[in-house]
Amino acid sequence: MAIGPRLDLRQSQSLVMTPQLQQAIKLLALSNLEIETFIGEALEANPLLEAGEVSREAGDGSDEPPIASEPGADSGEGDGALDIDVSSLDRDRDTGDGEWGSAGSSGASFDDLPDFENRSGDGPTLAEHLLDQVGAAAGDAREAFVARHLIGLLDEAGYLAADLREIAAELGVLPSELERALLVVQSLDPTGVGARTLGECLALQAQEADRYDPCMARLLDNLELVAKGEFARLRRMCDVDDEDFAEMLAELRSYDPKPGLRFGGSAETSVVPDVLLTAADGGGWDIRINEATLPRLVINREYYVELKGGCTDKASKAWLGEKLADANWLIKALDQRQKTILRTAAEIVKKQDGFFRRGVSELRPLTLREVAEEIEMHESTVSRVTSNKYLHCDRGTFELKYFFTSGVGSADGEGASSQAVKARIRSLCDAEDPKKILSDDTLVDMLKAEGFDLARRTVAKYREAIGIGSSVQRRRQKKLAGM
Repeated sequence: MAIGPRLDLRQSQSLVMTPQLQQAIKLLALSNLEIETFIGEALEANPLLEAGEVSREAGDGSDEPPIASEPGADSGEGDGALDIDVSSLDRDRDTGDGEWGSAGSSGASFDDLPDFENRSGDGPTLAEHLLDQVGAAAGDAREAFVARHLIGLLDEAGYLAADLREIAAELGVLPSELERALLVVQSLDPTGVGARTLGECLALQAQEADRYDPCMARLLDNLELVAKGEFARLRRMCDVDDEDFAEMLAELRSYDPKPGLRFGGSAETSVVPDVLLTAADGGGWDIRINEATLPRLVINREYYVELKGGCTDKASKAWLGEKLADANWLIKALDQRQKTILRTAAEIVKKQDGFFRRGVSELRPLTLREVAEEIEMHESTVSRVTSNKYLHCDRGTFELKYFFTSGVGSADGEGASSQAVKARIRSLCDAEDPKKILSDDTLVDMLKAEGFDLARRTVAKYREAIGIGSSVQRRRQKKLAGM
């Protein structure tokens, strides 16, 4: 065979990410509030677009009625829903096989369901509350300046974690000046802020209550023994009788270990639900898109005709045609996005019907793949649809990811959600007799009697995930609480 240059023709297929496809993928992952910002930018960039009147009766941005989901019924035809399979280009998509906590966080308490509404945003923050007091407490302007700097370094609980020597070097002040400014901060309300350790925080509160004597000082210097429940040793170290020691412990329990948390956080925004779920007549559910934060886009046809009449050159006509095409595509993409969200939410409600009717104990195991197969979409599409989206129902406001949980074996063969098991573990531990603390083996037996088939290590993992200590730790805590 001769070796030389040669020209060949070949046919091949490849997936090309067009700008419109990239934009459609981006729209799926955005929440309603982010879509509102996106629409605002689109209105500024495209003169043919304008915000139309929002139809409060519609659930998908059109004149169609909301999706009605009956228990066990299909979630709808979903014409026009947006399904994008770009798994080969999306390496970081979510599989849905892991555990999801409320509001995107795991290890939360399941006694109080994760309601994201009405989050604390009213009232002054801790920093604002302290800054209002500095002027009257500081001796001069220099001391007030240093005190304000220290307030800016406090964490949300009111503690100062920074090193004083580094702060002094940064501000160019003497360590003694910094210490005086810190005393100013520690003198402010609430008592205990500006402390560097838990012992110092409680000591400041003891001094405020005029209970900081040598015995209380020794107690605060040995808080680790309080945590371990070594009260006999502590009583001997404090050199007091049983009655005085009980009073000291009662006084200690009355103090606030995190005084800064009683104030609002900084720049905290409330979560607005994207999907609204209400009970329908006949036992089903009505599912709607929350249009309170979602303006409806329309094309201003009159303005388009006016502009078209003024376009005389080829470039102007091309520009106007491009704007019209962009406007039409955006309106269609937003409509497809809403229908996709509604189809996905309807299937989640269908799968988790027991949760919405009876609570977290009825939460079932669910993965993204199960939902994707039911609504005939790709798994990556469902992952994007459920990202940063919240559903509001009578039980509160929940992130859609909350409804995807891993499962454990159960007697009915259907499996039980890990969230439901964690909720049951918490209720059992909360109701246990302080004199008969439940061990992990006992919890396993009690859960098996209720139909949950779990190993001891699984129970221990779930118990630790929801912040419940071991049987030894709980025995010490309840012994301390009973004194």
